[in-house]
Amino acid sequence: MLEQKRHLETAVIRTQTPASGHREHASSIYMTSSFTFESAEHARALFAKEAEGQIYSRYGNPNVDEFIAKMCQLEGAETGVALASGMSAVFSALAGLLNSGDHVLASRSVFGSTHQILSRILPRWGISYSYAEIAQPETWEVLVRPETRLCIVETPSNPALDLIDLAWLGDFCRSHNLILVVDNVFATPILQNPISLGANIVMHSATKYIDGQGRGLGGVLVGDHALMQDLVFFTRHSGPSLSPFNAWMFSKSLETLPLRVERHCDNAEKLATCLEQHPQIAFVKYPHLPSHPQYELAKRQMRRGGGIVTFELEGGIDQGRRFLDALEMCSLTANLGDSRTIATHPASTTHSSLTEEERLAVGITPGLVRVSVGLEHPDDIVGDIVRALDMSG
Repeated sequence: MLEQKRHLETAVIRTQTPASGHREHASSIYMTSSFTFESAEHARALFAKEAEGQIYSRYGNPNVDEFIAKMCQLEGAETGVALASGMSAVFSALAGLLNSGDHVLASRSVFGSTHQILSRILPRWGISYSYAEIAQPETWEVLVRPETRLCIVETPSNPALDLIDLAWLGDFCRSHNLILVVDNVFATPILQNPISLGANIVMHSATKYIDGQGRGLGGVLVGDHALMQDLVFFTRHSGPSLSPFNAWMFSKSLETLPLRVERHCDNAEKLATCLEQHPQIAFVKYPHLPSHPQYELAKRQMRRGGGIVTFELEGGIDQGRRFLDALEMCSLTANLGDSRTIATHPASTTHSSLTEEERLAVGITPGLVRVSVGLEHPDDIVGDIVRALDMSG
């Protein structure tokens, strides 16, 4: 009898490491650096890859394997690797696939630390890059070189919430034989699946929505089996391993990710709609708001609009600071994807390493505020933000 295919909401709950002799219901935590061998021959076979099993937690761990298996199911990927942070995932994807002399094509709207890797770290090893405009496909073709090997994008972008048409980009990268790497943090696999649209590798900072409660650092890469073997080799020997405890925590968090994302979206939509009417705000950006310049693409590409809302204050950077100081409930921190609503001023924090010109090129204006909308009651979220706006004006 064939087993009925389960929905993803079921799979992320019921995929887990087999129970031990104690028949525990939840997966155990395997806090061990290494695993013992049955015999000298068993050790030899494991290292020769003639047998399956655990060797050393830098190579693999039951908790890490469970987390990867769930992420592969959610993203429709063949295999993956879990890492110590989101930025270790970004760096490993680039360093593990590129060679000296290669060229990277990236959307201009990438996270600040990703920009630092592209502009200051990879050039030390003879790897160059070019930026294309995220919403202008016509700017991409002329930037492809004979040595271009990889394309990296994030959509929606952080923090401007600009989108790139992944179906178009997938076709573009296939036509130029480029590896397509997509940062899917803002959308999560619940709202968007880049592999189904042509991506080869999808990356996540598990620190964000996957954890969802601001507790730990982690990252994950999932994608094509052949490419992932290069990344598994790179990460095993360079060592950015995810701890078993964090892997266990993230795996448990995935059980509630579909529910949490729905609530994040509900609250964000209510906040964005309300803020559009406020006199202190120059503009609001939210992918599923009809006023978003790429609204039709967002409706086609993302199941819902996500949990991030950005807006520009009429009073610029000075009002931005007054607004943040006037908040009472919302947290002031640089994280996002938390159960608690977070307000951030990107120009002075997450993207402060960019020049003013670089920030403006990706839509980060002096008065831009990014709100990661949490799971509190929507009336409390809206009330705190509107009160702070009224006080800061």
